[in-house]
Amino acid sequence: MDTNKLLQRVRALLISPVTEWLVIADESATVSGLYREYILVVAAIPALCAFVKGSLIGYAWHGFKVYRQGMGEGIAAAVVGYGMAIAGVYVLAIIIDALAPNFGGQQNRVQALKAASYSYTASWVAGFGQLLPGLTWVVAIVGWGYSAYLLYLGLPATMRVMPGRAAGYTVVTVIVALVLGWLMSLIVGGIAGYSVYES
Repeated sequence: MDTNKLLQRVRALLISPVTEWLVIADESATVSGLYREYILVVAAIPALCAFVKGSLIGYAWHGFKVYRQGMGEGIAAAVVGYGMAIAGVYVLAIIIDALAPNFGGQQNRVQALKAASYSYTASWVAGFGQLLPGLTWVVAIVGWGYSAYLLYLGLPATMRVMPGRAAGYTVVTVIVALVLGWLMSLIVGGIAGYSVYES
């Protein structure tokens, strides 16, 4: 894995996504390569930050008493959350691929995984927001919104959807992603004993 290349990709997606999607769409890639070189690293951010916040820093209760979850619970929640993220991105890619013909796009599982994983970048990076007291939800919402925007820009490039049909494709995909995210947070929250997005 090339750390410099990974950081440049994250930066380019966040700062100049229109041109970066054109580069991404034309790159030769494999499912295993996308996981090894990008997904496995960037998807770890929210899980690691949730562990640090929950088990090491803790949550302030009305500004006074600090609650920390046990190390075992924190590790279990982080591992399950990470597993859900790396599985969830593939499930979303399958859905993006299956939906492509309905919006005039071309089915291609690798291109669909590119669309899913690279559009999740903003949400995964927003995982750092869990370390900011009182700002967790704000940063999460900004990350989700920007991820939806990245998806909107990426679908025409990766799935060959006409730009006029990208909005509908994006809306349907975002709804599916939100449902997947909600289900994952319920599972992780059940293990950890709290909502993974508490501040």
